[in-house]
Amino acid sequence: MSLSDAHTLEPNTVSAESPAAIAARLAARFAETAAARDLAGGTPKAERDLLRASGLLKLSIPSAYGGLGASWAETLSVVRQLARADSSVAHVFAFHHLQLASVRLFGSPEQWQPWLLDTVTQGWFWGNALNPLDKRTVATRVAGGREFSGRKSFCSGALDSDMLLASAVEDSAEGKLIIAALPTRRAGITLLEDWDNMGQRQTDSGSALFERVAVAEDEILSRPGPLSSPHACLRPLLAQLIFVNIFLGIAEGALAEARHYTRNEARLWSASPAAHVSEDPYVLAHYGEFWVALESTRALADRAAARFDAAWDTRLALSAEGRGEVALAVATAKVAATRGGLDLTSRIFEVTGARSTTAALRLDRFWRNLRVHTLHDPVDYKVRELGDWALNGHYPKPSFYS
Repeated sequence: MSLSDAHTLEPNTVSAESPAAIAARLAARFAETAAARDLAGGTPKAERDLLRASGLLKLSIPSAYGGLGASWAETLSVVRQLARADSSVAHVFAFHHLQLASVRLFGSPEQWQPWLLDTVTQGWFWGNALNPLDKRTVATRVAGGREFSGRKSFCSGALDSDMLLASAVEDSAEGKLIIAALPTRRAGITLLEDWDNMGQRQTDSGSALFERVAVAEDEILSRPGPLSSPHACLRPLLAQLIFVNIFLGIAEGALAEARHYTRNEARLWSASPAAHVSEDPYVLAHYGEFWVALESTRALADRAAARFDAAWDTRLALSAEGRGEVALAVATAKVAATRGGLDLTSRIFEVTGARSTTAALRLDRFWRNLRVHTLHDPVDYKVRELGDWALNGHYPKPSFYS
């Protein structure tokens, strides 16, 4: 298969820095402009180019294909680090690695091995146009493959990407889901700059239009195919783990900013018995509650990542029960990250005070980002799945969201 219609870059240079050190340096830089870019919205082009140059786009790629060979726990730790500073950039970065995992889980080695090699050597940034709930894009069978036509919503990171993972519903009685890896610049693909939500404002999660887009047979991920085995069913769990770490990173970033403001800017309430706001008993009680919520969520997130890595390494020997144990760990962490994060990001104003609501600081962006992202799939259904396990011993049923 020729990928000459994909946009290419010079190969990334190898850095002596550890991925964590690179991520910390980038996060510090992203934090400097995060509030202004939250106001502006649009594509974080400069930040995406810094990620390209950093070498972190090859973080999860095995070293045998020129990647950094990081575990998923290590990759998710970088996602969390970036999310503390800028959850939009963390989102598109994480989704890049999700697409790389998806081609490995759903496609054949003959397909994904060249894609991984080209991602390393040509600096590809992968975007998303895979939304199985949106069935407006239809795949019509033609000689040599399919044609995709229709619209697709929530295409996070598609703008400024080099490769896309796209889905369509087959034009047949069965309506089979078709997933393909396509160069973003292929004729017939139009990415619409129509994302203008209250949070996650630089994820470019708008729409894509497919107009008779040619899709070759060897670009379709059909062997083993989507959700075809317990191992292939790890893909939605990785997506959920990405959400967990973005949510947690947002909450950690919110706490760090609140702490700085409380210690340096906040004023002591007139009725307080303390000499300084950092000694006020109610302020200390709030920070104690924030700490407990974050520490418990961190423990759950790290446990889920460790279980995911173990399941990933099991490969095709992974059993349905083994996959189910990972699903329980991920769902538990997701509920904790959602509830704890929403509570913390809304309550930080109780420890920073009225002056911290100035639009210049945009401290509300942490709550807005988290509120938008946590609506991706209802947490109520995660709680129901956990209840079905706790009461009836039933593992979560594999789907694109569990």
